[in-house]
Amino acid sequence: MKAWLTVLGSGTSMGVPTIGCTCRVCESADAHDRRTRPSVLLEYNGRVVVIDTTPDFREQAIREKIRRLDAVIYTHSHADHILGLDDVRPLSFHRDGGIPLYAHAHTVPTLTRMFKYIFDNDYKFGGIAQVKLNVIEGPFELFGVRVQPIPVIHGEQEIHGYRIGPMAYLTDHSEIPSSSIEMLQELDILFLDALRHRPHPTHSTVEHSVELARQLKARRTFLTHICHDLPHAETNRVLPENVRLAHDGLKLEFAL
Repeated sequence: MKAWLTVLGSGTSMGVPTIGCTCRVCESADAHDRRTRPSVLLEYNGRVVVIDTTPDFREQAIREKIRRLDAVIYTHSHADHILGLDDVRPLSFHRDGGIPLYAHAHTVPTLTRMFKYIFDNDYKFGGIAQVKLNVIEGPFELFGVRVQPIPVIHGEQEIHGYRIGPMAYLTDHSEIPSSSIEMLQELDILFLDALRHRPHPTHSTVEHSVELARQLKARRTFLTHICHDLPHAETNRVLPENVRLAHDGLKLEFAL
């Protein structure tokens, strides 16, 4: 089965350009240096699945001409990964039973608190997103494909990336446990967090993720969750041949 992945957003929590910043990346004329908040779109078996609904989801969906949405999978509860949930509304109105959301127990309380009007079932004014929340407790099947949660460490918090066939999407990690490394063998496509060169308490650096890519030996590795410290073209010139910065709108094909 063929599958397609589109990078909806490759930026960090404040996006690039960052509000109020006049650095050379924020003022770059290179479209690859425009980075909305981090998310990917998967298409397979006639279905459309998004990992995370960022604050930029509306812009991303319009840019990529998303016409349907069959499921959303969440990595964790930080604002840059969930705040676009309300914008699934127009896509949910035409799906019987609503759009299924998949989230771990560490994400559910924030989702249901921030979007109380969606989940309380007593909102009287209509027009809310039609969704159904499912709690992830381990690997699960989604439209005929196994989704494997991959625990990663984000500062002091355990969150999750996901492996779907030969593709793994890991964002917001400062460390990947050895037990998770074992789940990341024989990959075609690997996404890793690479915020910048300088160390950060909750995110990986370019150098650390390049070393992870070397260890894991994925055929293609893409770095995401990128801040305005990294010019796209300049950074790519010094990366290994099979490692590249992701960019908004990047499209990849792989076999499931």
